[in-house]
Amino acid sequence: MAKRVAENERAKRDYVFFLEQTEGLDEKSTDKVLAALRKFEESTGGKPFTKFHIEQAAGFKRSLARAKNPRTGKPLSHATVDACLAILRKFFIWLAGRQGYRSKFTYSDADYFKNSRKSARIAHAERDVPHPSMEAAQRAFEAMPWGNEIEKRDKALFAFLMLTGARIGAVATLRLKHVNLPEQHVRQDAREVATKAAKSIDTWFFPVDPAYLECFTQWLTFLKADKLFGPEDALFPKPLVGRVDGQGFANLGLSRECYASTAQLNQVIRTAFAKVQLPEYTPHSFRKTLFLYGSSQCDTIEQVKAWSRNLGHENLATSYNSYLPMSRERQREVLAGMRH
Repeated sequence: MAKRVAENERAKRDYVFFLEQTEGLDEKSTDKVLAALRKFEESTGGKPFTKFHIEQAAGFKRSLARAKNPRTGKPLSHATVDACLAILRKFFIWLAGRQGYRSKFTYSDADYFKNSRKSARIAHAERDVPHPSMEAAQRAFEAMPWGNEIEKRDKALFAFLMLTGARIGAVATLRLKHVNLPEQHVRQDAREVATKAAKSIDTWFFPVDPAYLECFTQWLTFLKADKLFGPEDALFPKPLVGRVDGQGFANLGLSRECYASTAQLNQVIRTAFAKVQLPEYTPHSFRKTLFLYGSSQCDTIEQVKAWSRNLGHENLATSYNSYLPMSRERQREVLAGMRH
């Protein structure tokens, strides 16, 4: 691992502050920037940014082409490479205007971080996101047990995702006070809930199979009547872990706290599908499932708009571009079919 250079660390710290103040980036986003910059430093052997040369950019591209995904062991995806190069190009454009760097390289030198046209096209090509059908989701849901407290929570989580299409990051931070069951409404308040881009979202339950609403209703009743949960307690709490005599640490049921990350809740959904021999779909894939289902249920533009807003999209184009991409070939097929 390349040594850390003090002047580089100062420049990175200033850049993060710049991104936070001018673009409103959060810590999760700036961590990605810092990770990309660190990769570049490692490729140069830890040289100061003041020693930047265009050959370093070319060498960095070569290192990305050789790099492997640490989780899968496969080469980095075109999208990952493209995003990393974009971060470096933007950083060096910013750096070129800073005192102490203006005489070292020019704004145009940053262009050497541009991706190849072929790789960029692949990186930005529309992809069909794997998602379960409504029938597949129903099958996985029905197979989930409703026994102990954790099993109840897991099945209710699945039901809630189908009712709302909420992002799992937001779901992990919801508390009972954010749900109005009589109104079938969820207030994703950005001041308290980890919503995307810190945007507050009002969601009313989608008109899906009544079994989902029945399950979620039973869950809320269990939390409030049996567990005596209050408004500030987690909607989907993490387990309560404690020491049991002769057994060490064990799961003692439910805590009242929200999860700090989404990993465990993601795994709940993946496991539910795997147990019925289906692909391990993620919670986020439910959003496409629901949007496509809505596109077949909505009869008016107003209904489509309401459905889209329920997913947190102010602009209809966002929903269509995200969940209903259309290739040129499909465009041709659709128009050809309309002629008959």
